[in-house]
Amino acid sequence: MTASDSTSLQGQSPDNPWPVRAVATRVAKYIDRLGTVWIEGQLTELKLRQSTAWMVLRDPAADMSLSVSCPRDLVVNAPVPLSEGTQVIMRGKPQFYTRNGSFSLRISEIRAVGVGELLARIERLRQLLHAEGLFDPRLKRAIPFLPGTIGLITGRASAAERDVMTVATGRWPAVRFEVRNTVVQGPNAVPQIVEALRELDGDTAVDVIIIARGGGSVEDLLPFSDETLCRAIAACTTPVVSAVGHEPDNPLCDLVADLRAATPTDAAKRVVPDTAAEQALITDLRRRSAQALRNWVHREQHTLSQLRSRPVLAQPLAALTARADEIHRARTATRRDITRLVVGESDRVGHLSARLSTLGPAATLARGYAVVQTLPAAAVLRTTGDAPAGTRLRVRVADGAVTALSEGSE
Repeated sequence: MTASDSTSLQGQSPDNPWPVRAVATRVAKYIDRLGTVWIEGQLTELKLRQSTAWMVLRDPAADMSLSVSCPRDLVVNAPVPLSEGTQVIMRGKPQFYTRNGSFSLRISEIRAVGVGELLARIERLRQLLHAEGLFDPRLKRAIPFLPGTIGLITGRASAAERDVMTVATGRWPAVRFEVRNTVVQGPNAVPQIVEALRELDGDTAVDVIIIARGGGSVEDLLPFSDETLCRAIAACTTPVVSAVGHEPDNPLCDLVADLRAATPTDAAKRVVPDTAAEQALITDLRRRSAQALRNWVHREQHTLSQLRSRPVLAQPLAALTARADEIHRARTATRRDITRLVVGESDRVGHLSARLSTLGPAATLARGYAVVQTLPAAAVLRTTGDAPAGTRLRVRVADGAVTALSEGSE
């Protein structure tokens, strides 16, 4: 094996390793070929030494950071005062320090991100979230009328915390709070707020979550327009109220939250009902319902009075009395007609009976005539030839009949 082959295989096996200096030198040469780059991020640390400034540049949308260094004068003479949380654009060259194996960016120029650029980025993110449907009103969860426990995410000992708790307990003394104090601006705000949000959302006793912060500049409120925080709010199962800044402020979390409050005080008023107002409302509703019931009773009484005043109900027997007189007259007329008919028929029957009596045999017999019948046939004797001698005869007179024996004709 030649010397060149041995060199090409160096570092490929434990029998022929590279020394540390060789690896460090090769890494430094490779990184040096990257050249100068522009990078954007958020300052999380800033340390000034006599001639050098050391900083940590963090990616706002991911948990990644880089160490950067630059001359002290570059920080002192920056276009805007640099501090933790400042959004900046830097021009630098990646460097690998072979002495301790560390990596950093050596900065040669610093530019602050302008407000206009920040607003443009927020607008682009707003359009993206809107296109995904995170602002859809149909996804908004209803705020409970009387929450038992309120989750509150705000800065420690902040005016927003004091306003929410003071106003809420003043309106409903029995309300309880689960407070999570977090950083509300700067590079650490988003991770802490997201963690507190997930913790409160997982607590079944929490009925609603309020994210509260006072007013501030666009840079101060930038964490509340962060995509990670907006998506975390949208993923919550507990209703979330955004109370960030003042009335003109409108971070993106206001659009994703289930309810937007103009201020932390407004959030407390909209989440917790006022005891005095609710008691007054109940009293007013009771008064109105009692008055409505009385009015209904009066209307029904008036309707009943009108119905009772009608003739059919005022004198219910009047119709029967009128009909009774009519029936009485009809019955009298009927009896009269029947009596007249019976009398007429009786007279007719009497006349017919008299005529029958006059024309009948009984009257003839009463005048001395008799009806002679032969026995036993009881045939009427019409000629003398019908009764030869010895024929038994029945002689009927007016008051009865006698029997006789024929002695022959004369």
